[in-house]
Amino acid sequence: MASQSSNATDRTDNTSVCSEASTLFEVPDRHGFLGGAQYSPDPKPGPPPETVLRREQKWLRMLAKWEAYMDKNYKKVRERCRKGIPMSVRPKAWLYLCGGKLLMDKHPVDYEQYLREPGDPKCLDDIKKDLHRQFPHHEMFATEDKPGQRELHDVLKAYTMWNIEDGYCQAQAPVAAFLLMHMPAVQAFWCLVSVCDRYLPGYYARGLETVQRDGDMLEALLKRTCPAAYRHLKQVKAEPVLYMTEWFLCAFTRTLPWDTLLRVWDVFLCEGVKVLFKTALVILAGCLGSSKSRRRCPGLCETLEVLRNPPPQILTEEYLLYHMYRLPLTEHDFEMEHQRQTARRKANAASNSSKSPR
Repeated sequence: MASQSSNATDRTDNTSVCSEASTLFEVPDRHGFLGGAQYSPDPKPGPPPETVLRREQKWLRMLAKWEAYMDKNYKKVRERCRKGIPMSVRPKAWLYLCGGKLLMDKHPVDYEQYLREPGDPKCLDDIKKDLHRQFPHHEMFATEDKPGQRELHDVLKAYTMWNIEDGYCQAQAPVAAFLLMHMPAVQAFWCLVSVCDRYLPGYYARGLETVQRDGDMLEALLKRTCPAAYRHLKQVKAEPVLYMTEWFLCAFTRTLPWDTLLRVWDVFLCEGVKVLFKTALVILAGCLGSSKSRRRCPGLCETLEVLRNPPPQILTEEYLLYHMYRLPLTEHDFEMEHQRQTARRKANAASNSSKSPR
């Protein structure tokens, strides 16, 4: 059984907006944070109560006939996800959207069975080392005696037994913790399984080859959507793996402000990995799209610094989602670029194999 701890995710302890030193407050904010960059005590203005109630009722009706909507009216599901899922129904909606409910119904006793089994000692040791690093300013994970750390251990341990070949990857921990903030452990586990195996297949395997391929895809798409940012990254020799690995492996859970992250995940679980690409493209263009912003990043170090700590205004849900939906990219564009990069990597691998000594 494998257990991984990539350098890219090791860096998140120093660069994540979720792990900055901060004064802890006695009263958590509406998302459960007691401090840190994610702490936001002031309630954010939202839709009028009657609008929220109307959306909740629509979602409840839709969830009651979920298979019919997904089979015959997916566009309506997508439209409602893009508007934002009401907080009261978000946990259930996410469970249904990602297919976690189907997995849970198909394997009703597997999670509890995994918890009763001993597990791989190396994986369990690595998991234990990472528990305190996940959202330490959140009330669920602030101390070892909180239920969050125990449940996070259980969910991650269970995944190593579900996927023995890949085992544990450090980048799965913030994703699992993020899910645990919204649903019971058994539901969080099956959502994690779906995200890892269906949405991001190959991301957590040894070598991170799939992530590297998607980094090349991102670079090619950036060349189309924001040539100036693409040229700058090439000029300073910023390879995609240097700035996108944490974004994609952690599905932006360690990058975006909380309200933005929730909205991005509403769409991500509905539309798939292309949402991560679109999010990354908007951030790259926002950080490096103007000549003024590029002048502030004359070299590689400065460029990576701004990408690890993007200007707050481009991370707001209003800015990010508005520009995501206006990117000049179609489903066909993503499919063709995926095929192109996959074929290129296969050709390179074949070429290297033929050159190697017999």
